[in-house]
Amino acid sequence: MLKQLSYGLLLLALSVCVHAVGMTAMLRWLLRVHPRVGTRFLPVTWLLIKLAWSLIAVHLVEIAIWALFFCVKGCMPDVESAFYFAGVTYTTLGYGDLVLPKGWEVAGAHRGSDGHSDVRLVHRLLFRGGYQAAHPNQGSQ
Repeated sequence: MLKQLSYGLLLLALSVCVHAVGMTAMLRWLLRVHPRVGTRFLPVTWLLIKLAWSLIAVHLVEIAIWALFFCVKGCMPDVESAFYFAGVTYTTLGYGDLVLPKGWEVAGAHRGSDGHSDVRLVHRLLFRGGYQAAHPNQGSQ
């Protein structure tokens, strides 16, 4: 179990790094593009669509990292199953149609908590960033 915990913590750290790189790139891009977009409906909507696509790409990279781990460790029968399992546990849905072999259950729990944390972080940053963009004179609270 200590081995699983170590793997989980390492993969969590790697996921955080991927998320940090992705979010930093998106925020830099947003700061560069934001003044040109203004407040018109269509440009703002298109900007949000591109941000959503970028976030999905970051999440897919994180899912791929976990899927690769499950493949390398022989926890899943094939790559497709590993991606499916990593994606389902990332969203914390966990249908139960695929399960990790005995001895790897802790890794599945790590996967779910990692995905849940990443999604919450994105939402918090987006809502906080959106509020600050809409209320620039409010300062940080």
